[in-house]
Amino acid sequence: MEQGVLEDILAAERRALADDLRSLPEGDWSRESLCAGWSVEDVVAHLGAAMTIGTVGWMRSMVGAGLRPEVHNRRQLERFRGATPQDTLRRFAALGTVDGEPVRLPTRNPAPWLGEVIVHGEDVRRPLGIAHTYPDAGLIRVAAFFAGRDFAVNSRSQVKGLRLRATDAEFAAHEDPALPLVEGPLLALVMVMAGRPAYLGGLTGAGVPELRRRLGTDMVQSPQE
Repeated sequence: MEQGVLEDILAAERRALADDLRSLPEGDWSRESLCAGWSVEDVVAHLGAAMTIGTVGWMRSMVGAGLRPEVHNRRQLERFRGATPQDTLRRFAALGTVDGEPVRLPTRNPAPWLGEVIVHGEDVRRPLGIAHTYPDAGLIRVAAFFAGRDFAVNSRSQVKGLRLRATDAEFAAHEDPALPLVEGPLLALVMVMAGRPAYLGGLTGAGVPELRRRLGTDMVQSPQE
């Protein structure tokens, strides 16, 4: 997939999330998301910060935080947070438009940042009961990235030694028949690789018990980017 196509999917998913949250009742902004310790507003502010920090800004922030991702994340989401949740959402929704800030990703590859929007989108949508259908092309690219390397989360380590297969899309990874299989909807595979045990129920196969064990002990759910 060409980078420009992936960037278009990223922009569309960012807009879709903003649209889903426009009519959110005031009290729901403080509801806990699936990202441990973060509210719905925290997640939106984090995404906005990640989309605007740029490479140099990210490096400076990480160094200034003593290479502690949790400190970097908290400082950056507070940088992006508005005076009210609605202000935070308006700022997020305006990204990349003539009325908002330019999108400046920390890396040239948009795949991990599409992963951020998908995973964090689910972090807020699922607790709020909001359903959303993600494009297969974007999910496949994110799943391949997650299965291939550790970046914002330890996704590759999480599924090391496990064979992955989506039941609703053309995706498979670690295709060694000797490895225990984990299969299910592609979104569930992506979310479990990102450390969200809430999606384990959608997966089957001989590798699920091992994956469940790893999620219970080895995975940090808060993002590092």
